[in-house]
Amino acid sequence: MNVAELHKLVRELARLPNETEWVEFKLNREEPTEIGKNLSALSNSAALLGKSRAYIVWGIDDKTHEVVGTTFRPRRAKVGNEELENWLVRSLDPRIDLRIHEGEMDGRAVVAFEVHPAPNRPVRFQDSEYIRVGSYTKKLKDFPEKERALWRIFDRVPFEGGIAEDDVSADDVLKLIDYPKYFNLMQKPLPDNRLAILQRLSAEGVVRLDENGLYSVTNVGAILFAQKLSDFGRLARKALRVVIYKGSNRVETIKEQPGAKGYAVGFEGIVRYINDQLPQNEQIGEALRQEVRMYPLIAVRELIANALIHQDFSITGAGPLVEIFTDRMEISNPGVPLIDTLRFMDEPPRSRNEALASLMRRMNICEERGTGIDKVISIVEVFQLPPPEFRATVGSTIAVLYGPRKFSQMNRDARVRACYQHASLQYVSGKRMSNASLRKRLGIEDRNYPTASRIIKDASEAGLIKAHAEGSGSKRDATYVPFWA
Repeated sequence: MNVAELHKLVRELARLPNETEWVEFKLNREEPTEIGKNLSALSNSAALLGKSRAYIVWGIDDKTHEVVGTTFRPRRAKVGNEELENWLVRSLDPRIDLRIHEGEMDGRAVVAFEVHPAPNRPVRFQDSEYIRVGSYTKKLKDFPEKERALWRIFDRVPFEGGIAEDDVSADDVLKLIDYPKYFNLMQKPLPDNRLAILQRLSAEGVVRLDENGLYSVTNVGAILFAQKLSDFGRLARKALRVVIYKGSNRVETIKEQPGAKGYAVGFEGIVRYINDQLPQNEQIGEALRQEVRMYPLIAVRELIANALIHQDFSITGAGPLVEIFTDRMEISNPGVPLIDTLRFMDEPPRSRNEALASLMRRMNICEERGTGIDKVISIVEVFQLPPPEFRATVGSTIAVLYGPRKFSQMNRDARVRACYQHASLQYVSGKRMSNASLRKRLGIEDRNYPTASRIIKDASEAGLIKAHAEGSGSKRDATYVPFWA
């Protein structure tokens, strides 16, 4: 926010007849705990009232609303040895977007704390959640009717419907949003006038026309179609990052590349960039040598799309991440999966972000029926790679693609995982796994069928597969299905 914008904001807020549930005026009171409680209360009240921002303004008389100045200097303030701003953000849960603006008006210092509304649950400061009641800050638990109303709002408004930037002019919308790319991805002709473009973006939920004649860019519009995600404050942290390491651990980083564009407009570029960074293996064909990437492009593409779509946007300070090691690639996103990682192949798809997922499906960036993981498993088998790994950790989901590895180099867990994934892929394809099909999948010679039998036994004892039919009575002829079949 520049000086002119700060002046305009302060004057507009000062014109309010009284302090409200989303605006607090102060002179020099700067006790950190009091500020934290007010931020919690203002953020929760902004969500309750449908406001895109809430404010604490220092330097305004709370009765006359005149600009009188303040001695408060938040950039210099500390709590112990920690900067005030960092302490406040750390003490709020979830960590909402807090912006501090400082300037002068008529030679008098003013300070504005700008805070976003609570995203998906009440904002807590330290051990309590707070709410504004008139011009007072109170504990939310003491006002159960407000707490119930707040939770109803969280249930009703998903992330995609939130506002990334408000009070945007028509001209600025067309600067912030890569609208030619939107029409290209949707395979629609580009209108020849500005009004038609804006009407289409509004119909799609990318922007909203407000009562004041200006526009609000929605979260889904910004996260998918932003020319630069950095133009949208907190969403900049949701850009996909690519980190390349020198070895098989995180000790030495070769380079790090943050994404700049919205997911949809930048998807092909980021996938191409990642593919160009992957190690190459030389294959000798019948007539010539050719270089192929370590991981199939289809698998990389599907796993990146999954990470973008299924992330939990309410987790602040974290975004989707691709890490490339010499022996594997890890693709992670904030948020634990909504279904068990073992059921990725057969469960109907579920997404926290339905509007985002729907748009990306319509643009053919991700799968319509949730068959992306099936594709990943299938192409990994074709390339004779070790089985990918899917795991949920505290607050995140991780998918791992492993580089080429001989069967003798695979440990027991990897062999069992390959067996389970192969049985699952066979089942969803209308087939059943056998000793022979598993030998083919793992590159085991036919004469070593007892090795495949041991792997099947291990997978059965782990509860991942079960026998379907015994055929002629020979274990070599038995067939198997996943445990959920």
